[in-house]
Amino acid sequence: MPALFALPLCAYLLGSISGSLLIGRFRRVDIRKQGSGNAGGTNALRTQGWRFALGVLLIDVGKGALAVWLAGHWPWPLPSLSLSWVSTNWLVLLAAVAGHVWPLFHGFRGGKGVGTLLGGLLLIWWPGVAVFLAVGLLALFLSGYVGLASVLGALSLPLAAFLLPDASPQLLPAAFVAALIAFTHRQNIRRLLAGSENRFERIRLLRRRS
Repeated sequence: MPALFALPLCAYLLGSISGSLLIGRFRRVDIRKQGSGNAGGTNALRTQGWRFALGVLLIDVGKGALAVWLAGHWPWPLPSLSLSWVSTNWLVLLAAVAGHVWPLFHGFRGGKGVGTLLGGLLLIWWPGVAVFLAVGLLALFLSGYVGLASVLGALSLPLAAFLLPDASPQLLPAAFVAALIAFTHRQNIRRLLAGSENRFERIRLLRRRS
């Protein structure tokens, strides 16, 4: 049992390594004091440019994938989980996402968890990543809202688990992470409802032409 607790703890600590804040230290910037105040990739792109944002994305996606990889290469035997709704891989991924959202090393102020979630899902359930990206990118190109695209992509995961063959074991954990991503984007949802959400106009396919 100690190993079962040690693995999610390591995943949480790994998730607590924030890509934007780590790279920001080399540039002597804290993007939580700029733009939207979020330590995620979207705010990094808006405030620091695409090279900075690409580095952030690689770190945040990579740590999600690394956390799940560790679950399959843990040096000590892991007991079987008694919980029927979650596998060890999902538990570890959730711990890494929690570390990204509430990082121990950065005052519990992190990003919104999408990159880390997708990185781990690539190893757990890659069809879910394909559905997430298809729905999210479609929403992004049609609306220009990154937050909306992220939330809709996350909400597509439990639907995909329900519809795709042999994906029913992913249904409950997918529903949980969809709710978590919606929670981390709650401010975006409020701004959308208020009509004050920032939009990437250049990426919209249906933008108005003057």
